[in-house]
Amino acid sequence: MKLKELPRNVLAASLTSFLMDISSEMVLNLVPLFLANVLGAGGTVIGAVEGVAESVASLLRVVSGYISDRLRHRKWLAVLGYGISALSKPFFYFAGSWWHVALARWADRVGKGIRTAPRDALVADSIDANNRGLAFGFHRAADTAGAFLGILGALFAVAFTQGGAASLAAGTFRLIVLVSVVPAVLAVLSLSVLAREPRALARTDRLPIRFSGLGRPFLLFLLLVGMFELGNSADAFLVLRAQTLGASVLEILGMLAVFNFVYSAISTPAGALSDRIPRKLLILGGWIFYGLVYFGIGFARAGWAMWAIYAAYGLYYGVAYGTARALVADLVPPELRGTAYGAYATVVGIMAFPASLVAGILWDAFGPAAPFFFGGALAFLASLGLAVWKPKAALK
Repeated sequence: MKLKELPRNVLAASLTSFLMDISSEMVLNLVPLFLANVLGAGGTVIGAVEGVAESVASLLRVVSGYISDRLRHRKWLAVLGYGISALSKPFFYFAGSWWHVALARWADRVGKGIRTAPRDALVADSIDANNRGLAFGFHRAADTAGAFLGILGALFAVAFTQGGAASLAAGTFRLIVLVSVVPAVLAVLSLSVLAREPRALARTDRLPIRFSGLGRPFLLFLLLVGMFELGNSADAFLVLRAQTLGASVLEILGMLAVFNFVYSAISTPAGALSDRIPRKLLILGGWIFYGLVYFGIGFARAGWAMWAIYAAYGLYYGVAYGTARALVADLVPPELRGTAYGAYATVVGIMAFPASLVAGILWDAFGPAAPFFFGGALAFLASLGLAVWKPKAALK
C-alpha cells in the first residue's frame, strides 16, 4: 500500500496528532527548565511532577479503551481527550509556582489518557493487518513531525527573546504558551470534522469485555513493557542532563529538534518493515539500542555529545514505538483492541511515576549520570525477557 492510499481515518488521526504535537512540544519540553530555572524546583520535585503527569492518566487510558469497546465508538472519546489537552494549555501561562505547573501538566495528561486508546484503536480498526505497521509508522511520523516543528517554533522564540542565554526566562515561556494554543484548537477541529467511526465497528455485536480475553502472550508482553518502562524516566531528565553538560536553552531545543527529525524520518519505513519481518525483532533491537543510548548519556562528559545521543534516541523511538502499537493489534482480537491499547498505555503510564521519582532521587543522591545507568540496566534485563517471549497472533 502507498501512503496516498491510507484510509481517511489514519490520515485524520495523523493530522490531529501532527497539530497537537506542534502545540505540546512547544511547551512541554520547556516545562522542566521553567520549573528549575524560573521556579527553583529540584530534581525530586521535577521527577514527581513528570512522573505523576503520566501516571495520573493511567487508569483513564484503560477505562477509556474499555468504554470504546463497550460502546463501539472511538472517535468522540478521542476528540474529548484532545479537547481537554487543548484547554489545559492556557493555564501554563498563569503558573506562578511548581504546583500550578503540576496541575496544568496533569490536566494535559488526563486528556492524553482519555484519547490514546480510542485513537490507536481507531487507526487499527481502519487498516488491514498486512499494512498495520505502515499505518502506525505513518501516524508516529506525522506526530513527530509536529513535534519537530513545535520545537523549531520554540527555538525561534527563544532566539528572538533571549538569544543564547543559559537559563530560560519566564517571559519567553509564557509567550510560547500563548502561541501553542492555536495548533491545539486546530487539532481538536480536524479530528472532529475528518474522522469517521469504522463501519466494521458498528456491525460488531457487543461482547462481554474481560481482561482474560486479552490472552497470555499479550499479558506477558505487558509485563516486559512494565519492566522496560521502570527505567524509562521522563525525558525532562535528558533536558536537565544536557544543561548540566553546559548546553544553553537554544542548544537544548536544537537537540530536541534533531531527535524529532530522526524519529519522524525513521517511523514510516520502520513501520513498513515491521509488516515484512517479525515486529518482535524490531522492538528487541530497539530496546537493546535504548540501553546503549542511556549508558552513553551516563558516560557523556561534554555538551556536544548530547547532539549525537539525541539523534540515536530518535532512532530508537522511530524503530520501536510505532511497531509496539502495531504488535498490540496483532496479539488481541478486534473487539478487544480498545481495552488492549488502554492496558498497554496504562502500564506505560503507571510506570512513569516510579521511573521518574526514582530517577529524581538518584539524581539528587548520586549525580546526574545515575538515573541513566539505572535505566540502561533495566532495558537490557527487559530485552532478555523479550528475547525468549513467544508472541501468538490473534484473529485479524
